[in-house]
Amino acid sequence: MPSSNRYDVTEWPHGDPFEDIGEVINSIIADVKARQAVSDVSDGGKPGAVIYIPPGDYRLRTQVLIDISFLRIEGSGHGFTSSSIRFNVPEEEWSGLHELWPGGSRILVVTPAGDDQPTSAAFLVARSGSPRISSVEFSNFCIDGLHFTGEGAGNNPENSYANGKTGIYVADANDSFRITGMGFVYLGHALTIYNADALSVHDNFIAECGSCIELRGWGQASKITDNLIGAGPRGHSIYAENHGGLLITANNVFPRGASSVHLHGVTRSSVTNNRLHSFYPGMVVLTANSSENLVASNHFLRDLEPWTPFLGVDNGLDDLFGLLSISGSNNSVIANHFSEILDAQSVRPTGATPVIIRLIAGRGNFLSSNYVVAMDVDAKSSDSAFEAQVDALLATDDSHRLTVTAVMVDAAATRNTILDSGRGDQVVVDETMNALRATPSVWRAGDTMVADTKGEAVR
Repeated sequence: MPSSNRYDVTEWPHGDPFEDIGEVINSIIADVKARQAVSDVSDGGKPGAVIYIPPGDYRLRTQVLIDISFLRIEGSGHGFTSSSIRFNVPEEEWSGLHELWPGGSRILVVTPAGDDQPTSAAFLVARSGSPRISSVEFSNFCIDGLHFTGEGAGNNPENSYANGKTGIYVADANDSFRITGMGFVYLGHALTIYNADALSVHDNFIAECGSCIELRGWGQASKITDNLIGAGPRGHSIYAENHGGLLITANNVFPRGASSVHLHGVTRSSVTNNRLHSFYPGMVVLTANSSENLVASNHFLRDLEPWTPFLGVDNGLDDLFGLLSISGSNNSVIANHFSEILDAQSVRPTGATPVIIRLIAGRGNFLSSNYVVAMDVDAKSSDSAFEAQVDALLATDDSHRLTVTAVMVDAAATRNTILDSGRGDQVVVDETMNALRATPSVWRAGDTMVADTKGEAVR
């Protein structure tokens, strides 16, 4: 017996999903609400529904408003492909490309753009009152903003990462939402969620968006896991504010976002086992007294932009800011690997020593067993995004040691412990206010220099 709570947008009798899927989905939600009007029928009453989007292109001209719990909107393919690469290929070559647009179950956002995210979002989730709206799921389809329209690198608007469009905006307190297997591309903001409890953002492809994942307001016990993420130079890859118990794990964060992970007023949370790649300093930033967090077993790679259209673009930070910057207390930074691969001539300010970990303010932070590889390379660029990036990632030859400050502790940061996270000459710290055990230096047999207990070379 087929369920009356499963809908296919192509079979719904009201509206044309290919011309305005927003109108169709709103009509389906209205039907669910009309049929499930009673809150308690035989210990049930409002089971919700599934809305299925088959593979195809569906224009969205009307914003979808979700104000019911237990709703799942699902497709059959996240459909991501790089629009940025295509828009930087000369137009006369487009006819030779296998495809021009993202695919799968694809929603084309053609609603009016604007600076007000709730009104410009393709999907708005909003319901106040008690209980909180719960168990809304988005799965396995693509939300495509189509074009960027701001002032972009190389005078190309498609490189601006700005168009005033938002994919999903959750305005009110919510519980147990799931965003899984989705594709987001060419949106000013991909996913903005306020006041989340037990949220799961898992296994999505969120790239070529101004900002990717933004958890705002407050929240608890949520997770951002196993995603592929890439934001623009003025946006956030992963941003969270006033959250507790947040798990950020096993994400692959691409370069060009202003930050890889930015925690603002976040406590007792974990950033672990992520691969983080950036063209700029400020990769992981803890601000507003973010405290008692674990930052562990992450791989940080900072190198230089190799793709010609974006040369000269940055996030406004210089190399003294640090790859990891902390303003907070009692955080643990353990067993992270840092690769700083730069052309010494590119360091800013000119002649400065780049900083890897910087403790700006706070007390009681614990740093242990962090390893830094710093290389001075002859940077190269290319017109091919894929080849340029792969070549840069794989190159380990023709490089020399780059002098860096492994750990810098500012005067406002006290009673911190730094163990085996940099040689003595790589750590800038007031040892009357902080504890230091430097990483011992390694010398070849026959060298006249040896290492003392602070890891400093002595005769």
